[in-house]
Amino acid sequence: MLLLPLGVPFVLLLGLLLALFVLLVELRVLAYAYRKIGVQPRYVFAVMLLTLIGSEVDIPVYALPSPPSVRISASGSERSEIAATRPRRRGTVVAVNVGGALIPALISLYLFLRFGMPARMLLATAVVALVVHRMAYVVPGSGIAVPMLVPPLLAAGAALLLAFRRAPPVAYVAGSMGTLIGADLLNLSRVAEVGTPMVSVGGAGTFDGVFLTGIIAGLLA
Repeated sequence: MLLLPLGVPFVLLLGLLLALFVLLVELRVLAYAYRKIGVQPRYVFAVMLLTLIGSEVDIPVYALPSPPSVRISASGSERSEIAATRPRRRGTVVAVNVGGALIPALISLYLFLRFGMPARMLLATAVVALVVHRMAYVVPGSGIAVPMLVPPLLAAGAALLLAFRRAPPVAYVAGSMGTLIGADLLNLSRVAEVGTPMVSVGGAGTFDGVFLTGIIAGLLA
């Protein structure tokens, strides 16, 4: 029997179906995770949609000035700062990513007010933020990097110790806000080291870190 090679349309259709299946599985997992941490079912789809769309939206907040021009004297022994004679390059713009910072912050505030565990949530968040801050490092041309599995595992562990039966919402708040504070907010003074025209709080790799950390922490707890 002669076996003919699969046609290109069939292969494309198979790939599309596989991608759709993976997407549906991921959406079901995300929906389950949001329900587990305490987001009411009727809001889950809206939260997921706004998070994914918001990951592409950065809101500029302020701009850091560019470094001053420097002149070295002819003798090479003196160095002084002077005003640039040509137009100065615009400094680094600091922005806030909607999907990676604003929405996780709003969800965390909602959970914070709904479950009435402020002390536990604040303590767990502080622990995650301190550890993440110590482990965070600048990747020139990219942003602030943190080992991927540390924040969710730490958040889940802290939540289980502090809340146990009500650990999922504590884990989400600690994981998402602890990562955001420790990786981005506490490193704003180092954004010039990144070397990009714009640094987005909660954007780029941090979106993945904050988003996945909150979800994974909620699932683990």
